[in-house]
Amino acid sequence: MRKLALSDDILLSVDKPARYIGGEINMVKKDPRKVDIRFCMCFPDVYEIGMSHLGIQILYDMFNQRDDIYCERVYSPWVDLDRIMREQHIPLFALESQEPVKTFDFVGITLQYEMCYTNILQILDLSGIPLCSRDRTLEDPFIIGGGPCAYNPEPIADFFDMFYIGEGETVYFEMMDVYKEWKQSGGSRVDFLKRAAQIPGIYVPGFYEASYHEDGTLADFRPLIPEAPQTVVKEVETNLSDTFYPEAPLVPYIKVTQERAVLEIQRGCIRGCRFCQAGMLYRPIRPRDLDYLKDLATKMMASTGYDEITLSSLSSSDYQQLPELIYWMIDAFKSKGINISLPSLRIDNFSLDVMSKVQDIRKSSLTFAPEAGSQRMRNVINKGLTEEMILKGAKDAFDGGWNRVKLYFMLGLPGEQDEDIEQIAVLSDKIAREYYEIPKEKRHGKVSIVTSTSIFVPKPFTPFQWSPMNTKEEARRKRFFLLDKVKSQLNAKSIKYNCHDADVSELEGVFARGDRRLNAVILQAYKQGCIYDAWSEYFKYDIWQQAMADHGLTVEFYLGRERAEDERFPWDFIDIGVTKSFLLREYHRSKEAVVTPNCRAKCSGCGAARFQCGVCTEERK
Repeated sequence: MRKLALSDDILLSVDKPARYIGGEINMVKKDPRKVDIRFCMCFPDVYEIGMSHLGIQILYDMFNQRDDIYCERVYSPWVDLDRIMREQHIPLFALESQEPVKTFDFVGITLQYEMCYTNILQILDLSGIPLCSRDRTLEDPFIIGGGPCAYNPEPIADFFDMFYIGEGETVYFEMMDVYKEWKQSGGSRVDFLKRAAQIPGIYVPGFYEASYHEDGTLADFRPLIPEAPQTVVKEVETNLSDTFYPEAPLVPYIKVTQERAVLEIQRGCIRGCRFCQAGMLYRPIRPRDLDYLKDLATKMMASTGYDEITLSSLSSSDYQQLPELIYWMIDAFKSKGINISLPSLRIDNFSLDVMSKVQDIRKSSLTFAPEAGSQRMRNVINKGLTEEMILKGAKDAFDGGWNRVKLYFMLGLPGEQDEDIEQIAVLSDKIAREYYEIPKEKRHGKVSIVTSTSIFVPKPFTPFQWSPMNTKEEARRKRFFLLDKVKSQLNAKSIKYNCHDADVSELEGVFARGDRRLNAVILQAYKQGCIYDAWSEYFKYDIWQQAMADHGLTVEFYLGRERAEDERFPWDFIDIGVTKSFLLREYHRSKEAVVTPNCRAKCSGCGAARFQCGVCTEERK
């Protein structure tokens, strides 16, 4: 029987002690002494968020299929336990064995969001692992980062021994085999990193050097040893129907962000929205086979006891066998009381027909993501959605019995004018008007429109990576401008307006396109008390401002300028398949508000065809 790392007294004194005891349904149990490699998978945020992340579930299942590897998990302790662990010098531990993280061979940290960067340092610090890779010895695990933020790893490069660029199903096992050979050889820490650097998709930041021009832009970025490649090419899983996926995913004992089984129906997107990093990083779109998905869904529901399953995809409507899959799921699961969740759907007649079958219309709301209020701005961002399509979708939904709609927009998009922002309020009102066109006796109460805006953050590997970002002062001005416009609409009482915090978005923007000089800023902010920066109640903006100033860096440099077309970016050494020339061409098309067709309508020559899979190999009709 496992001995818990925390005493009963401590567990009873902290919020949600189930975060720290493990033992969840489908948790893998192995004898840590009978494996060759111990791998601790880490999500640097609170348990409830980390347990909802599909990527960790996939890798956890994949690693544990090998008898010689035991993959365990760790999440960021909440602030109450963080304080106790520091006061009582309790080392951070993995959930499965309850043993110290420092005793593992690897700690794999998933990088989903820039505002978790100080939590990475929290994990290392509480584990007793030196924060900077240069200070680690053979007594310390190797720290490896992966996920979307790994595509610009430079702001946190000092803290990692290596980064995995791409999808984890491909070469992780090759690295584990190299590690076993190195361990038997008795080589140095650097010896293993040299071997790892030669594995496709692995980036070892300690083997590279950056230099800067007087104006602060990147002058040169080069490898220091022959084993380190000039370019790191992302790893792509080309066959998603013959790979790893958990048939018995972990099920927590407490409420988490997403309490349901997750079925990833495809990876990637054909749409080419110019603001969307994921849409570029995960090209080309690769669907899973229908029979494979049916089998997975059946096994997951049987092994978890969940009463809900969600279809995961960047754009579910683009899965070509979606009608067959959904109607099969309705037949297979409806009698068992299992709900089917369908995010990322375009609102059309098929979607409404499906949702009327799988949702209780008195309890659900429909979600539209126009992203911009005016047609001009939707063309700028290549959204491919007209006002006519939006209003027709809303009308059909209202006719079908819905009376609640959520709308998502962005403020601060490149080239945005006040009249474009005003159109967000106007469009919200037009949707409300569609509801009141329905005869009164056929309505289901009053209409509710929730309009939410987030602050646009330019990301690497998107056409807007050259674009400036609004200052937080300008973002606030736009927010209040829009609020006034919403209040002036005919149906203002039916529209609720929400907006994302501008201070947090500013820092996210700095980290998203930052360089190695930010490592020192993050380290200083952490040492002065910054963790859980994504949580507004713990965000300490003043500390971040001071840390930037102390290191001679400015927000204006990272956010306030349009970057030169020939500027060298800190992430240019990574090859995602999509070429920089394509992204620049799309940036020019955005300025002309010209729409680029989706991948199935016409190939735009983005470069991802080199991977020879997915939509790039489909026959054109």
